[in-house]
Amino acid sequence: MLTKSIATVMAGALAGALLFGASALAQSAECGEIQKTLQARKDLVAKANSASTTKKKMTPQEACALFGKLQSNGADGLKWIAANKEWCSIPDSFAEGFKADHTRVIGIRTKVCAVAAQATKMEAQARAQAQNGGGGGLLGGPGLQGSFKVPQGAL
Repeated sequence: MLTKSIATVMAGALAGALLFGASALAQSAECGEIQKTLQARKDLVAKANSASTTKKKMTPQEACALFGKLQSNGADGLKWIAANKEWCSIPDSFAEGFKADHTRVIGIRTKVCAVAAQATKMEAQARAQAQNGGGGGLLGGPGLQGSFKVPQGAL
């Protein structure tokens, strides 16, 4: 009788371990999904950092597009964190840090895209002026007029 109850307990423990193991595998698969988002974010940040250190600078339009992708990535990450925070035991510090980083990205994107819009507007104005015969000066402008006297004496 005692061996039968030990066998029942062992069978129950084994079944529990199998169920726990299956849920742990399901949990790790779901919890591992954030790694794709984090890797994509890391790649986008590396691209932004390399553009600031290389000789070929990124145009404002390219920077706006890059920070748009980064903002979209952050929105996806925040959505995933909110949905899986409890299940995947995500620390509050990670969630808060990710949210703060996302807020910074939004601010930077706003500024960069404003510069891109201004640059696009100025390029369009310059093209329009050049097409209307306004060229002649440096950079297609009307040119400088008048005179400029060089200072006299020892420099």
